Amino acid sequence: WQKIAPTALLYQISPSLNMEILIMLAILSTMLGGWGGLNQTQMRKVLAYSSIAHMGWTVIIALINPNLTILSLMIYIMTTLTLFMTLNLSSTTKIKSISSLWNKSTPMTMIVFLTLLSLGGLPPLTGFMPKWLILQELIINNNPTMAIIMALSALLNLFFYMRIIYVSSLTMFPTSNNSKHHWFFTQTKTIN
Repeated sequence: WQKIAPTALLYQISPSLNMEILIMLAILSTMLGGWGGLNQTQMRKVLAYSSIAHMGWTVIIALINPNLTILSLMIYIMTTLTLFMTLNLSSTTKIKSISSLWNKSTPMTMIVFLTLLSLGGLPPLTGFMPKWLILQELIINNNPTMAIIMALSALLNLFFYMRIIYVSSLTMFPTSNNSKHHWFFTQTKTIN
């Protein structure tokens, strides 16, 4: 929710802002968010750096297409809200504790993984659309260098999201869980 007020202010004063300064701040923000999130072990810090990087995407398009700024912010808020709610339900704070979600709730684990990939901007998912539209607008407005820099900085975020998924799913430690899986459908009626 801390992004709504700055984005509303940016949306209102965007016609009077200097384009070069905004572009430099946006690129700095996406690079800082990408590099900062690389070696984090706590989900809160990863999401904080991700937030910094996503704010860079929002800022860079504010002058060119303010409506795309709002669309980008709305998709980001919905995606992060989904992620925060699932992490809160599972009481997950560290990256390696996500791997224990497989035993508790497989659908919740899949939601976390898909949401992380969407935040990273992987093409078939929702988070890809605003990034693609922003890159298109930058290229249409003769800023292909900025579009390339933004796309490359998005790869940093995608990398640390993929690392989280790798650590969570492919490096699971063996557990002795003898309880029933909560995600299987239970038979409600038997036919005699």
